[in-house]
Amino acid sequence: MYLPLFPLKLVAFPGESLNLHIFEPRYKELLADVETFGTSFGVCVFTDKLTGYGTEVTLENVYHRYEDGRLDIKTKGSRVFRLTSFDNPAPERNYAGGNVDFIDLDMTTHERKQKEYTFYLKEMLRLLNHEIDPDPMSINSFSYAHKIGLTLEEELELLLIPKELDRLDYLIKHFNRMIPAFKAAESAKKKIKMNGHFKHLDPLQF
Repeated sequence: MYLPLFPLKLVAFPGESLNLHIFEPRYKELLADVETFGTSFGVCVFTDKLTGYGTEVTLENVYHRYEDGRLDIKTKGSRVFRLTSFDNPAPERNYAGGNVDFIDLDMTTHERKQKEYTFYLKEMLRLLNHEIDPDPMSINSFSYAHKIGLTLEEELELLLIPKELDRLDYLIKHFNRMIPAFKAAESAKKKIKMNGHFKHLDPLQF
C-alpha cells in the first residue's frame, strides 16, 4: 500500500487520538489530499534518522482552520507499518510518500497479567502526578505509553513488539526499573525540604 508520509519525532500508537498542528506548506498539501480523497496517511518515527516504521492514522476532525492555511487536527492511530520504499517527495507532490507493509499485532492478554500491569501502572502514574485511575479491563499496553517516562526509542521498541503479553512484560520491567528510582528521588526531595527549615533537636545525654 502506498501512503502519504508525515515523519515526526514521536510514536503514534494504535487506537491513540493524536492532535497535530499543521503549518508546513507540504503538510498542508498532504492534509488537503487526505480530505479530498478520504485517504489515511502515515506518521513515520524519526529519531536521529528515519527509522522505517510508523503508524497509519486517519483524520477524525479539523478543530480549526487558520486564514493562512494552518490546521489544528485530530487523528487516530490504526495499523503499524514497515516502510518498504520511501520517496521524498512523492510523485507529483511536495510531501513524502512510500510503500508500506502492515505489521500484525496480537492484542490477546489475560486477566492476571492485566491486573499486574495495572498495579504498576497506577503507582507510576501516581509518582508522575497524573490524576488517572485506569480500569484494568479497558486499557492495553498502548493506552498510557506516552505518560510513563519511556524514551522515544523505547516507545518505538514497544510499538514493534508483536504480542500484547510481551508488551505488558516490557512495561512491567520498565516500571520495576523506574518506580524505585522515582521513590528514591521523592525521598531525597523530602529530606532536602526538611534540611531547609530550622529544627528543634532534643539535647543528647552522654
